[in-house]
Amino acid sequence: MSQFNFKDHFSKTFTLAYPVMLSQLGQVLVGVADSMMVGRLGAEPLAAASLANSIFFVVLMFGIGVSMAITPLVAMADGKNKSNKIGRLFRHAFSINMATGTFLFLLIILFSPMLNYMNQPSEVVRLAIPYLAIITLSILPFMFFQTFKQFAEGLSQTKQAMYITLICNGLNVFLNWVFIYGNLGFPAMGLNGAGWATLISRVIMGGIIAYYVLKSRRYKLFDLGFKIKRFSFPMVSKMIRIGVPTGFQYIFEVGAFSTAAIMMGWIGVSALAAHQIAINLASISYMMASGLSAAAMVRVGNQLGRNDIHTLRSAGFTVFAMAALFMLVSAVIFIVLREFLPSLYIDDDVVIHMSASLLVIAGFFQLSDGIQVVGLGALRGMADVKVPTIVTLIAYWVIGLPLGYFFAFNLGLQEKGIWYGLLIGLSVTGAMLLYRFHALSANLLQKQHSARAF
Repeated sequence: MSQFNFKDHFSKTFTLAYPVMLSQLGQVLVGVADSMMVGRLGAEPLAAASLANSIFFVVLMFGIGVSMAITPLVAMADGKNKSNKIGRLFRHAFSINMATGTFLFLLIILFSPMLNYMNQPSEVVRLAIPYLAIITLSILPFMFFQTFKQFAEGLSQTKQAMYITLICNGLNVFLNWVFIYGNLGFPAMGLNGAGWATLISRVIMGGIIAYYVLKSRRYKLFDLGFKIKRFSFPMVSKMIRIGVPTGFQYIFEVGAFSTAAIMMGWIGVSALAAHQIAINLASISYMMASGLSAAAMVRVGNQLGRNDIHTLRSAGFTVFAMAALFMLVSAVIFIVLREFLPSLYIDDDVVIHMSASLLVIAGFFQLSDGIQVVGLGALRGMADVKVPTIVTLIAYWVIGLPLGYFFAFNLGLQEKGIWYGLLIGLSVTGAMLLYRFHALSANLLQKQHSARAF
């Protein structure tokens, strides 16, 4: 039986996690740059970006969830040294992800006119609809990129996607400067310019990672070429059983924050802009914690493939501890710099003051947010997705959002009330998922010990 101390687990986990964390940070910083650059145009374009992104990211996160099905399966197969199966997993994941991307693209295009009926400020909706149409075009190249990225992460190869993401994110910021403000001879496109920058950078990002994986000697062993005659419906079914619930986990969580954005629009433009700033900042720590979640998924899945449950538990709890430490630091930063950070986005005292009050609440839910995202990753590594999906549904949509609505509109707490509800939802989710990982892994360990006793 393998045994490692905390230092060993920390080192292995950090080696896997930091490229994903930097990659995710790069993605978030592009969102931060988008918001800062759009915010210079005024509160209405910033609120429009918030409204459009609140719809787009719910759908996109479902796609990300579906694309992640390949990672724990590849990690398990790698733990068992089954290289032939790894190549087949990639080919099936590619087909599933591109079909999913096409479906999600059509869904948003059909749904976008409904923004006119959500009781949002008319000028905000007018700006949001064309911007949403542009960024929706980026779903297919993004799902293409995700297929290769999640495949490589399942093999514990995380640095390449990091480099590609950071380079293309830098390109995105540069294109923002060109398209939003009309530099280098281009017309000033305003908010739509940010959408075109996102689309172009994602197309390039997908092309680069595909070229690398298909040409690299490291992946030649897995025979990644498409072979329709070896298409396996049982393998597709298995991946969908992991990917679709994972997608719904993201929908329930991100959808809760998107619904919160819609409720903010009922309060007013300033509240919606403040929500955009606060959630943009909170997403920095969340996405970096999701790098730890990816590491938990790979490490747990790999140890499950090796049937080393003792190491599986130790590795999992190490990642929980790392997430808690990181998120506590984030909480202190949000609370101490609550007035300064919003001022980087916009020069509007009302919006800045509202954002500062939301950042205090964000500081309090950092620990829960880190625990819950790592819990989802660790359980995903064990191919346990159904119960965590139910947990996220209940925590956000039965508890968090109804309480947020009650606090905001019945108790008169306005924008802060909505975020109090989110705080409660995240806390319930974190506690339940931590317990779930402990109970499942302890049960596997007990079964292993019982089998050895006989």
